Amino acid sequence: MSLQVEKLEKNMAKLTIEASAEDFEAAVEKAYQKNKSKISVPGFRKGKVPRKMIEKMYGAEVFYEDAANELIPEAYAKALDECTEEVVSQPKIDVVQLEAGKPFIFTATVALKPEVTLGKYKGIKVSKANLDVTEDEINEELNKQRENNARTVSVERPVKMGDTTVIDFEGFVDGEAFPGGKGENYSLEIGSHSFIDTFEDQLVGKNVGDEVEVNVTFPEEYHAPELAGKPAMFKVKVLEIKEKELPELDDEFASEVSEYDTLAEYKEDIRREIAGKKEKAAKDAKEDEVIAAIIEDAKMEIPDAMVETQQRQMVDEFAQRIQMQGLTMEQYFQFTGLNYQMMIEQVKPQALKRIQSRLVLEAVVAAEGLSATEDEYAAELQRMADAYQMELDKVKEIIGEEEKKQIMLDLAIQKAVELVIAEAKEAAATKKAPAKKAAADADADAKEAPAKKAPAKKAPAKKAAAKKTEE
Repeated sequence: MSLQVEKLEKNMAKLTIEASAEDFEAAVEKAYQKNKSKISVPGFRKGKVPRKMIEKMYGAEVFYEDAANELIPEAYAKALDECTEEVVSQPKIDVVQLEAGKPFIFTATVALKPEVTLGKYKGIKVSKANLDVTEDEINEELNKQRENNARTVSVERPVKMGDTTVIDFEGFVDGEAFPGGKGENYSLEIGSHSFIDTFEDQLVGKNVGDEVEVNVTFPEEYHAPELAGKPAMFKVKVLEIKEKELPELDDEFASEVSEYDTLAEYKEDIRREIAGKKEKAAKDAKEDEVIAAIIEDAKMEIPDAMVETQQRQMVDEFAQRIQMQGLTMEQYFQFTGLNYQMMIEQVKPQALKRIQSRLVLEAVVAAEGLSATEDEYAAELQRMADAYQMELDKVKEIIGEEEKKQIMLDLAIQKAVELVIAEAKEAAATKKAPAKKAAADADADAKEAPAKKAPAKKAPAKKAAAKKTEE
């Protein structure tokens, strides 16, 4: 296997990878052995047709595609091991030479890790957070607890905003019922905007037993293409109307929802909790502001392919998280009206920020000569073992040298974060700290895409399989 590296513009490179003719022949033979049982030729039993006979009937190239798909991943992996450049994207593969008796040649167009020129990273000025806890904030939390502990009671009056209605419904487009548009004994909170368009608004003022025709229009970008942009009519019957009954705000309420006997004690506990959240939010916001300022003053050219790879990784991470909660991506797309490409676009700003954060923090590590100690590494392994409820020895077994290098770098990056935060200077002006944390975007999980609710489900989307262009 041989490798040539041609650097392109904007931190891209073309790797020309050549596998020997012998390796290609071995891959073709492997493809034949894998597929021969599927090929029928008169006069031969399945699985017994000679390779030359198959190639004579179907062409010498009959096994080339499978051979290439077999050979490319292995050859590409070896090329990465030999390459002195740091590749930071998935490759775009193009086959250059695919002929019997000749070396197999293909190119892999990839993004290379960009160089970073740091600007100012010490003494960054940041806003001073307002950590005061107001009575309004305490009352807001109290009202949330009242809402959480409210009970619903049936009422005999017309529907109004905030009520929960129990309804039967069936939707029609062009006079025909459509799949997923029917529900029975469905609880719908009026004003929640769970259903499309003005569906909920048209139930206001109706009484139990009323049968209503609700006219709406599906959004132009609705997840079910056959319904997108079309007017629809729902036949709705109101079965029940319920309203929330909030508990009284007194000592009895405090004793039921907390470990305190009086409302005054409970309010003081809420004050402490809000203060703690504000302190954490202020710390997170300070990190966010400092890292953003460092990024702004740094110079780096990030290739699009690097961002695209990060986008896909973030969506894949999200898919893994919701799968752990028992939800597939297909189901998530049904519930939200999103699709894979829409999610890819949604996470693009976060993907770019994650890359920028990581790159500047790695640059600070290099500039300051920061590193992790073996004791810190051992402590991190113990933390991982505790988090995953594994024996420490088992964790050590699955951590190879490359993983250790990554963990050591992550620990050094955390030191870089602590350094730039410690060196930051608070401005005199006060500013309420946002709850969002971005400094850890260098290592943070992908943010979840906002959910759009829909009244009807769509059929699960089929996932397209990538062929030769990307591995």
